[in-house]
Amino acid sequence: MSASFLRRGLELLEAPGHGEASPGGQRGWGGPRAASTARRRKKAQEPGRNKATVKSRVVKSAIEEYHKKKAVNHLRENLQYMLKGRCVANKAITEQVLVQNRGRKSKDQPPKKAAKKKPEGTVFTEEDFRKFEREYFGRP
Repeated sequence: MSASFLRRGLELLEAPGHGEASPGGQRGWGGPRAASTARRRKKAQEPGRNKATVKSRVVKSAIEEYHKKKAVNHLRENLQYMLKGRCVANKAITEQVLVQNRGRKSKDQPPKKAAKKKPEGTVFTEEDFRKFEREYFGRP
């Protein structure tokens, strides 16, 4: 609510005779601040524009505000930026930098790669198995 509405409401609710001050309680109208007080009262009673509002205020749309504050996905622009620069460092240099930045703790060390085992193949051929079968079981 604005101050003028409150003042008007209080004036309407005041009991008759309550609004006037007691004769000895206040200074007379002839005091040094009487003119400025009267001017202030007159200005407050005048109907006019509301001083509490901003001069060039524009009503904003709730949808526009939502779109402004909505999170934006920058993935596509970031990917284009990253893929644009195709300057790839030498693999040996990259490995050297990684080794230098590694700590001494075991958690910082890369897992040791086990040597690849060759698939165990048989030394014997199918013909050798048939020959063994004939000799051992006595089958032709």
